[in-house]
Amino acid sequence: MFDNFSLFFALLAAINLMAFIWVGIDKKRSIQNSERVPEVYLFFISIFFASLGVFLGMLFFRHKTRKFYFPLGIGLLILEQSLLLILISRTI
Repeated sequence: MFDNFSLFFALLAAINLMAFIWVGIDKKRSIQNSERVPEVYLFFISIFFASLGVFLGMLFFRHKTRKFYFPLGIGLLILEQSLLLILISRTI
């Protein structure tokens, strides 16, 4: 059965996969000139530990890389969340 850490990392993997797919959907919609996923949604989902999925999607799909604030903001969220996870793992 799953222990708490396995469940936590499974949830992290699921939310990051969802974020990665969202970036891909937004890229496809941008090519088709269709209704886009607002950037605020991508930042919002990144706050909930999905910043790595958004960042990898950004690199894989070559999407949102020209706007300086997007890679910077997502990169800072990755740093903040990594440090938070390290801090939590040391206190448990």
